[in-house]
Amino acid sequence: MELLGQTKFGIRVMTIDDYEKVYSLWMSCKNMGFNNLDDSREGIAKYLKRNPSTCFVAEQGENIVGVILSGHDGRRGFIHHLAVAENCRRQGIATELLECAVSSLAAEGINKVALLVFNRNEAGNAFWEKNGFTSREDLVYRNKALVEMVRIDT
Repeated sequence: MELLGQTKFGIRVMTIDDYEKVYSLWMSCKNMGFNNLDDSREGIAKYLKRNPSTCFVAEQGENIVGVILSGHDGRRGFIHHLAVAENCRRQGIATELLECAVSSLAAEGINKVALLVFNRNEAGNAFWEKNGFTSREDLVYRNKALVEMVRIDT
């Protein structure tokens, strides 16, 4: 596995073999939102198949301490679930994961990247603003579930 990045943590492309450790990391992070379908092993396998080079994990030894899911539809990029273990924060891991994701999206010809963050996630919103992601006050976010799913907020 090729390690990317400059921190004492190795950063590499995520694979489905990382799922259990990634899911455990997600559940340990506050103020994130998941669901039982899209974030299941099967849902993430489908996402990684569609986006094989734009999702990354940060490792320290055998532990996954950070993850970013990012992908695109050929027109716009989207970032999902950037998470770093609480005891590993403020060491540049999130920034490095973001740089890997944005670089990989740019290499695939994507010119703009979007994401969603809960209003209550003050640390997350501060991170995104610090990294140049602006808030759009002119938009209303809407969605519609096509099947029944269980929402999982951390």
